[in-house]
Amino acid sequence: MLIPLQPLSRRLLLAGAAVSAWRSSQAAPVTLPTPVSLPDELAQALKKGSPLLVLVSLEGCPFCRVARENYLGPMREQQGLDVVQVDMRSSRTIKGFKGETLTQDELIRAWRIKVAPSVLFFGRGGVEVVERLVGGYIPDFYGAYLDDRLRLARAALRS
Repeated sequence: MLIPLQPLSRRLLLAGAAVSAWRSSQAAPVTLPTPVSLPDELAQALKKGSPLLVLVSLEGCPFCRVARENYLGPMREQQGLDVVQVDMRSSRTIKGFKGETLTQDELIRAWRIKVAPSVLFFGRGGVEVVERLVGGYIPDFYGAYLDDRLRLARAALRS
């Protein structure tokens, strides 16, 4: 049974939502670095005993923005996690793990990624150490899935 809100409660609820939306629109978007060389990024991550996380994104993708702004960006800033972003359909060149130079789009196709966002966890030799995190999932669970994959990836590096 729904309990009707009193007029004042309803106005306060709407005002709070409006303020929250305004604050979100004023915040600068979170960005992740675009790598020039995946081997260099991986070496930096491994020095810290951590995997390299690669977010595969698509311009304009709202789920990619949520993953970047609410999870991966803050983890990079607050925990020092090595996270980079490559973009579907991008013609920017990148050095792959085998030393080859290709566009980001070619790299993503070589990785056989068809869904954005996808998060990949790389360890020694540019090998994926755990299952990819594919898609947006339900926001309430995305952080838990990401934390679990990161824990497993770190454990794989230690073994």
